[in-house]
Amino acid sequence: MALRRRGFLKLLGLGGSAILGVRAARAALATAGAGTRELAADVAILGGGLGGVAAAIAALRAGKRVVLAEETDWLGGQTTQQGVPPDEHPWIESFGATRSYRELRTRIRDYYRRNYPLSAAARASATLNPGNGGVSPICCEPRVILAAIEEMLAPWVSAGKLLVLLEHKLAAADAAGDRVRSATVRDLRGGADRTLQAPYFIDATELGDLLPLAGVEFVTGAESRAETGELHAPAEPQPANHQACTACFAMDHLPGEDHRISKPAEYDFWRSFMPKLTPPWTGPLLSFTDIHPSTGKKRVHTFVPDAPGRGDGGLWTYRRIADRRNFEAGAYRSDICLVNWPQNDYYLGNLFGGTEEEAARHRTGAKALSLCLLYWLQNDAPRPDGGTGWPGLRLRPDVLGTADGLAKHVYVREARRIRAEFTVVEAHVGTEMRRAATGKPDDELSAEKFPDSVGVGSYRIDLHPSTGGDNYIDISSLPFQIPLGALIPRRVENVLAACKNLGVTHITNGCFRLHPVEWNIGEAAGALAAFSLSNGEPPRRVRAHVPLREEFQRDLRAAGVELDWPRLRPR
Repeated sequence: MALRRRGFLKLLGLGGSAILGVRAARAALATAGAGTRELAADVAILGGGLGGVAAAIAALRAGKRVVLAEETDWLGGQTTQQGVPPDEHPWIESFGATRSYRELRTRIRDYYRRNYPLSAAARASATLNPGNGGVSPICCEPRVILAAIEEMLAPWVSAGKLLVLLEHKLAAADAAGDRVRSATVRDLRGGADRTLQAPYFIDATELGDLLPLAGVEFVTGAESRAETGELHAPAEPQPANHQACTACFAMDHLPGEDHRISKPAEYDFWRSFMPKLTPPWTGPLLSFTDIHPSTGKKRVHTFVPDAPGRGDGGLWTYRRIADRRNFEAGAYRSDICLVNWPQNDYYLGNLFGGTEEEAARHRTGAKALSLCLLYWLQNDAPRPDGGTGWPGLRLRPDVLGTADGLAKHVYVREARRIRAEFTVVEAHVGTEMRRAATGKPDDELSAEKFPDSVGVGSYRIDLHPSTGGDNYIDISSLPFQIPLGALIPRRVENVLAACKNLGVTHITNGCFRLHPVEWNIGEAAGALAAFSLSNGEPPRRVRAHVPLREEFQRDLRAAGVELDWPRLRPR
C-alpha cells in the first residue's frame, strides 16, 4: 500500500527530526514497515547534488512535499561528495547567483565563525575565504558545505515535508507513453528497493541516470558541427567522447614526518604515461609540465607546500581549502590542499555508455591514478632544492569522509543530456561566434537574450582532456542566461533536468556545468515542477504560453532568482 502525499513523513514518525541521516532514515523506514516500499510525494528528486538540493528547496518553498534520493551518504554533489571547491565567476560576491545560493555561501562563512578558531582578521572579514584558494573566494572544507546544506533543509525535514533517502541509488523507472509513473531506488546498505511515485520527477543525478531508464531521449559526447553549427564541434558526431573525470583527494604537509603511502600497483604504468592528445601534451602526465588550456603553449607549474599567500604556492594554493593562517596559532598543523589538477584527470574510458563493469573499472582507474599522483609527489616529484619528493605530504581521508582518502564520488564534468525543447549552442554564448555573428565590438557584445530566462551563469567554455583524445577546449564566453526550454525534454511531460543533463551541447556544457549555475538550474527545475502542480499546466505549456511564463518568471524573481545580467565584458 502506497504512502499518500498527505502526511507521508508523519507516518514515518519523523516529525521534529534534524536532517535525516542514513541510520535515522533506515531505522524510520524499518519501523514504518513494509508499506514504505512505496513512497509518494509531489516531487521526486533523483540525486542530491547541488542541483538536487536547490530543486528540493524551490519545491518546498512553494509548499510541495518532496522525496530526495541520493546514492552517497553526503548531499552536496560537486562540493562535498566529489570534493571540488566552488568554481565561480568574478562577480559572485555582488550578483550573478540566486538568493538561495548566496544564502548557502553565507551559511558556510557563518559556520566557520560559530565553530572554528578563526584568527581575528579572518573572523572580521565579510568575504572570508577559509582556504584562500585561487579558484574561488570561498574555498572551504566539504564537511562545512554539507553542514550548511543540512541547516538549509532541516526545517522542512522537521516539518515532515522532506524525506531524504541517503545511500539510495536509482535502479529502475516505469514509464507509460509520455509520462513517468514511478522510479525505483535501491538501498545500497540494506538492499531493499523502494518505489517513488510523484506527478513530477527531477533528474539531478550526476550522469543523467533517469533518462535511459525512463526512455527520455538524450544525447552523449560531442555533437557534429553539422548538427550544432558550432565552431569548436568536430566534423562528425562522437557520442563516446566525454570529458575526463577526476578522483579528488585532500592532503596536508608535515615537514620532517614520513607519510608516504605504499607504492600503488599501477604506478609504473602512470609514471611513464604520455598523454596522446590533440594538440599534443608537453610531457609525462605525472610531471609539473603540461599545456596551458587557453593558449595551447607549454606550462610549468610550481608546487610549494604551505606557501604563505593566495596563489604563491602554485598547485598547492590552487584549490587550498584550509589556510592555517586563517585560524588561531596551532589550530591547524598545516594547510589542507584539495587535489583536482591536470595530473589526475582520467580519460582512459567513460563512466556511462558501456556496461556497469566497464564504468566500475574506470572509476577504479581514476582512483588509482590519483593515488599514483600522491605517491609521485611523496617520492619522485622534483623539488626546487634539487631533491625529489615530499614524504611529509599526508593523505587526509577524514576531510572527505572515506576510508581510502579519495572523494566519495569521482568528479563528473559531463553527463547524458536531454534532447530538450531548446538547446544552447556555442553561437548563443561563445565570444568568438557572437563577435562574428553580430559584428559588434567587445564592449557591446552580449550572449543571446532568452525570453524564457530562468537564471544566469558565467564561466569560460572549459572542456578538459577527453576520452576521444581532445586536449583542452578553453575559450571565452559571455555571461549567459539559462533558458527554460533547456530544462524540458522534447517529449516526456513530467521529467525535468536539474544539473549537467539539461539542453546544452558538449561544447556549451563547458560553461553550464559549474557550481552556481548547477544550483540555479536545479532551483528553476524545482520551482517549475511546483508551479505546474499549482496551476495544473505542464512545463512545456508554461513555456509556450506567454502569460503563464511571465507569471512563473515573476515568481522566480520574487524568490531571488536573477534572470538578467548587467552589461559585462566577455571572459
